Amino acid sequence: MEIRSAKYLISSPKVEDCPKPDRPEYAFIGRSNVGKSSLINMITNQTKLAKTSASPGKTQLINHFIINDSWYLVDLPGYGYAKVSQSQRASWEKMISNYLQKRENLVTVFVLIDSRHKPQELDLAFLRKLGEWGIPFNMVFTKADKSTQREAAKNVRHFIETMRQEWEFIPRSFVTSTIKFLGRKEMLSYIGELNDQYEEEMKEQQQP
Repeated sequence: MEIRSAKYLISSPKVEDCPKPDRPEYAFIGRSNVGKSSLINMITNQTKLAKTSASPGKTQLINHFIINDSWYLVDLPGYGYAKVSQSQRASWEKMISNYLQKRENLVTVFVLIDSRHKPQELDLAFLRKLGEWGIPFNMVFTKADKSTQREAAKNVRHFIETMRQEWEFIPRSFVTSTIKFLGRKEMLSYIGELNDQYEEEMKEQQQP
């Protein structure tokens, strides 16, 4: 798939304020400072579409971008560490869980995981929660350029092996580097496949 246009649309404090659910939607989420904004910018081939920050917790709303005038890309607040109050964190968690469970056009959630680290319970627990809610997801291992190729591959393998202890089916995963544009083509191709499936399902539903 080729990205012809990518535009910021709206930032919403709750799922009810999001755009009309009239096209396929893909949400991006991960621990604070996992490189989410950089990944979104790489995928869309725009340097400043999503705002990057050195301080965790920058994303605080449900941010919608419209891609090729045909699908939505959503930037969600990070989970886990952020220098915010307990009440603010609880508010974010409620907003994220409401969005994930109620957004009817959500096709899959791309969960970003830092490839420099061994499996973290915070990430595994979040995937567990998505499984409980029955929400489709895929893993995106970020920052593959920040360590050796061997180290990143070892951590990815370890993470998936850890998942196998609880999961019968392991969703498709991607290894990415925003510096080298690694994984961009594969992710866009996958989104293209899912968009086609979404259109087919919509056509079937509209048939009498």
